[in-house]
Amino acid sequence: MKAYKDRSREELEALKNELETEYKKFQDMGLKLDMSRGKPSAEQLDISMGMMDVLNSSSDLKCREGIDCRNYGVIDGIQEAKELLADLIEVPADKIIIYGNSSLNVMYDTVARSMTHGVCGSTPWCRLPVVKFLCPVPGYDRHFAITEYFGIEMINVPMTPEGPDMDMVEKLVSTDAAIKGIWCVPKYSNPQGITYSDETVRRFARLKPAAEDFRIYWDNAYNVHHLYDDDQDTILEILHECEEAGNPDLVYKFSSTSKISFPGSGVAAISASYNNLKDIKKQMSIQTIGHDKLNQLRHVRYFKNLDGIKEHMKKHAAIMRPKFEAVEEILERELGSLEIGSWLKPKGGYFISFDAMEGCAKRIVSLAKEAGVVMTGAGATYPYGKDPHDSNIRIAPSFPPLHELVQATELFVLCVKLASVEKLLETK
Repeated sequence: MKAYKDRSREELEALKNELETEYKKFQDMGLKLDMSRGKPSAEQLDISMGMMDVLNSSSDLKCREGIDCRNYGVIDGIQEAKELLADLIEVPADKIIIYGNSSLNVMYDTVARSMTHGVCGSTPWCRLPVVKFLCPVPGYDRHFAITEYFGIEMINVPMTPEGPDMDMVEKLVSTDAAIKGIWCVPKYSNPQGITYSDETVRRFARLKPAAEDFRIYWDNAYNVHHLYDDDQDTILEILHECEEAGNPDLVYKFSSTSKISFPGSGVAAISASYNNLKDIKKQMSIQTIGHDKLNQLRHVRYFKNLDGIKEHMKKHAAIMRPKFEAVEEILERELGSLEIGSWLKPKGGYFISFDAMEGCAKRIVSLAKEAGVVMTGAGATYPYGKDPHDSNIRIAPSFPPLHELVQATELFVLCVKLASVEKLLETK
């Protein structure tokens, strides 16, 4: 099929009329479809329902150490929950703290604590004239929302197939003491599905920050969220690499079971060096008398161990895989030869990242919305919601039923075609 850019003005105008007629048919269908967030589907939630039955009024509600999980105490989590989450994210159980249900909440708390009380004795960020964060782009909008909320200046760092541009990261971190952190989704990144290479992880571990309170915010959200049983990405463990490089305090590693069990009722954790954990516990001892130990116990008794989690995740993959493959098939069939968009085919995670022609993303998302499909806002994958190229769109296949997803994707590719033709006609 002839690429759009190689077509004459007359051909483009004729094509535009055809696309507008097809688009009007979609509008007349009265669709109300949602591809805006990476939420698990009801079918995925159903596979965890057995967790609701592992505790009841006659259950032994004491953890292994004999502590009654109904009561106060155990501020950093029951031991068996530490072991389960530690195995999940490949760290020692004595280097982890168990929180409530949300890793996003843990990340927010970590930034807030740094603002008000500093990091391991350093000057609180609120007393500094400027605080900066590095933000690999495209990236996770909720990360950027946290740093924007606290007035932290965000600096875009381009993503590569190996992870963030480490030449840029190393240069900025080593020369600017105002840079206090970097957001990372290192495995099956949000939204591109990229897994950081071994060399990228090692370069992170070997960073020489100008700021003693610089930390890598390592959001391990998709560690076991594979799409395929026999073709999976692997990644080096960052805490170990930091210790080997003589930088044990350099990283905070965040995780949760939110997209493993129930997003609203999972178990979250942070893993870090002993110095960092000691610093964190100072705040926790004021903030809480302990998180939900019954929920921790529920997760442990349901999954039992890491093998239990892996088997459970195969069920998630069986639901997710056809959805990703359906989106990828439609993109390839409808757009593959037109040179008006590009995308990656991730092996895991929750998103497909689509790059339209420059200047088209907002128009595509607007056209989709006007025809009944809600997508993640154009620009959301960049700090301040400002995509300098107005090209990146995050596709979230997980939530809709497959037939609705197919319908929404067919409308999406139509919107990509129409917006691209409009853009090309501006220059012909």
